Amino acid sequence: MKAAADTDPDSPMQTPPSPTQRLAAVRASISNAEADCARTGAVQLLAVSKTHPAEAVRALAAAGQRAFGENYVQEALQKMQVLADLDLEWHLIGPLQSNKAKPAAEHFQWVHSLDRPKLVAALARHRPPGMPPLNVLVQVNIDGEDTKSGCNPGDVGTLAAAIVAEPTLRLRGLMAIPRPDPAARRRAFAALRKLFEGLQRDHPGVDTLSMGMSADFPEAIAEGATLVRIGTALFGSRA
Repeated sequence: MKAAADTDPDSPMQTPPSPTQRLAAVRASISNAEADCARTGAVQLLAVSKTHPAEAVRALAAAGQRAFGENYVQEALQKMQVLADLDLEWHLIGPLQSNKAKPAAEHFQWVHSLDRPKLVAALARHRPPGMPPLNVLVQVNIDGEDTKSGCNPGDVGTLAAAIVAEPTLRLRGLMAIPRPDPAARRRAFAALRKLFEGLQRDHPGVDTLSMGMSADFPEAIAEGATLVRIGTALFGSRA
């Protein structure tokens, strides 16, 4: 037997949530996760807008979101041009090729995916002198996956030292994307937090631990995340 919505043309259709409603729901979930571990106000929200159109970014910005994350430099540059009238903060969160270091250094405020010495030199060289230092995170391959970007955990100290030696860069912390296995994910978050705490001891200005996405950000917050990267819960599923 078919449901009433299939047979009755007058049945009300469920209205998709508005950008304002989606943003409010995500912020409430973040606040609840913070409260569960007594970390109220400690976590920033990065809206992952990769593959979503500029119009969707504009709608979420109108609801009060300012920081947006993109995976691909060229796609982000197109959105930046369309949205140039807005005061937005752009984060590059996808793997960065050396030949894209110049536009990344010129147009982003943050790069989350620095994972090798060659990128340190390239980003530092191309950051325009009139701009503030580029905020950078060291991406760590915390699970040692062959197909994933990120440096080995043991290389974090060397990369960090190279970054702080560059006046056009500012070391802010670490980023990782653990494998989606729920059983291993919490351990990966805890391992990254331990690395982060060690980095803070060596570099007191470090303040950002970027981990956690739509499916797992409460666990990441419980393990010390200070920035969560949320896409699907804000924009819906990607095409």
